[in-house]
Amino acid sequence: MKRTLKNLGFWLLFLIIALILFQIFSTHEGSMKEPIPYSSFLSLLEKGKVAEVKIVQEGGIYKVDGKLYEGGQFSTYAPSDSDLIKLLKEKGVLISVRPNSGHPFWVSFLINALPFLLIVGIWILLLRQWQGAGNRAISFGKSRPRVYGVGSGNRPNVTFNDVAGCDEAKEELKEVIEFLKDPRKFHRLGARIPRGILLVGRPGTGKTLLAKAVAGEAGVPFFSISGSDFVEMFVGVGAARVRDLFEQAKKHAPCIIFIDELDAVGRHRGAGLGGGHDEREQTLNELLVQMDGFGTTDTVIVMAATNRPDILDPALLRPGRFDRHVVVDVPDINGREEILKVHMRDKPIAPDVDIKTLARRTPGFVGADLANLVNEAALLAARKGKKEIGMEELEAAIDRVIAGPERKSRVITEREKEIIAYHEAGHGLVGALLPGNTRIHKLTIVPRGIHALGVTIRLPVEDKYLATKSEMMNDITYALGGRAAEEIVFNEVTTGSQNDLERVTEIAHKMVCEYGMSERLGPVTLGRKEEQVFLGKDILKERNYSERIQYEIDKEVRNIVERCYENAKRIIMENKDKLDRIVKELLEKEVLTGEDVARIIREESLTYA
Repeated sequence: MKRTLKNLGFWLLFLIIALILFQIFSTHEGSMKEPIPYSSFLSLLEKGKVAEVKIVQEGGIYKVDGKLYEGGQFSTYAPSDSDLIKLLKEKGVLISVRPNSGHPFWVSFLINALPFLLIVGIWILLLRQWQGAGNRAISFGKSRPRVYGVGSGNRPNVTFNDVAGCDEAKEELKEVIEFLKDPRKFHRLGARIPRGILLVGRPGTGKTLLAKAVAGEAGVPFFSISGSDFVEMFVGVGAARVRDLFEQAKKHAPCIIFIDELDAVGRHRGAGLGGGHDEREQTLNELLVQMDGFGTTDTVIVMAATNRPDILDPALLRPGRFDRHVVVDVPDINGREEILKVHMRDKPIAPDVDIKTLARRTPGFVGADLANLVNEAALLAARKGKKEIGMEELEAAIDRVIAGPERKSRVITEREKEIIAYHEAGHGLVGALLPGNTRIHKLTIVPRGIHALGVTIRLPVEDKYLATKSEMMNDITYALGGRAAEEIVFNEVTTGSQNDLERVTEIAHKMVCEYGMSERLGPVTLGRKEEQVFLGKDILKERNYSERIQYEIDKEVRNIVERCYENAKRIIMENKDKLDRIVKELLEKEVLTGEDVARIIREESLTYA
């Protein structure tokens, strides 16, 4: 805004000066011809001294500009008299008549001065372009971080109170905050604080938020920049920007430099076609030097975040550089509960909201997912005209995030709706009767997302980090429950089991090849992970076994899936009446809760798996 006003003022000043100059020159030009009395003009005419006149009519009079035979010039004003023209003809005076334009002054100015203004304006614009290009060339190697807490700049207003679900990570970073607040406390004991801290975790776990919280708690300047901001098409620019960033940071030490998405610039060297002269490698080399070279300072702490630590260059991870790795993991049930409380802090929440149930319903959700969940619930509540966010909106938001939005407008025939109901009821019945750590939460035959015609949701009773062989077999049996119900009831199967078959095949293959859970092949890992540096260490599978072992693997995978499928069919056949009752209620209500399924199952004697 200030720059626009400055440019506008410049052009306004330029226009005023041009008008003044035009007025001066116009006045000067008119003053060259001194007006003479009309009687003097007639006297000169009678004496035959007038050689030429130019007549311009202005209102009711003539403006006469003339030349004498002696070489002089004159001007006068004459009445609009036809006898004057006769007299001029008699004296043999050369007469020329010019019509009066009648234009006001500003129009005459534009007509006469516009070409001049246009030329001057183009020249000024070109001059500014040349100066701007020079300035950009000079500032091309300057880094452009987002700076907090320098001078009158805003300080990070995020603290550890705004970060939840990663208590271990916060504990790791507390000593960094203490060091930034009082470095002498550590220097007296000869302690050296870690120069680089690498935050590692899945996308959305809150790595950037945690870095801002560290700066907010310590009350020091915070320089935030993305790894991709360093890299340009010209070799050497990234390295110059790294140097400039560290120079800015040293001027405001103690401070924190935060590099988001470090893998954009810190990828393993030798992974590209450019060899040692690749721009990314030049930038990485400069970063290595700045972090642990001559002129380094202990009061500038570098924090970085990445979700791909496996592709980082080993030189970045050695002691003296990023020597402390803080894992920001997926939150457990308690962490999810705390994160939900943080995001609900400034929102009107209804009294019926049970945060513990919501936390149990969202296994695998990270902080960004939970923030999106609360926002979706707020949007749903606003759409319904409510003043508070209730449990109904939060439950619907979870289903929306997991399976996609409801598509009640999709037209489904009664026959297909019945097939879908039996498929989902098969999942629900088998899942409810199988032992294990999970329970059925909801069954619905309302289409969701792009492909889902119905959804069955299971929830873990508690967070687990290990899976036993029997639990994995139960997972396969549960996934095949829908197909088994279709085959038993309709004596044929549909395409609705496509995703289920993909999942069970993947689980069975991992049981055989990765977890050593095959009785036939034994406790061995089949297939070697090949890390291709050229592809950024993308993990590929390399066969380290014979064709005969491959045949045995396929046979064992098929055997596991078939055993689970037969178990699923047995459960459904022995509890066919419960399946029919679940389907009947599901067709009536379209949505059943886990309590509804348990109530239907409890009403008669059961045959468990």
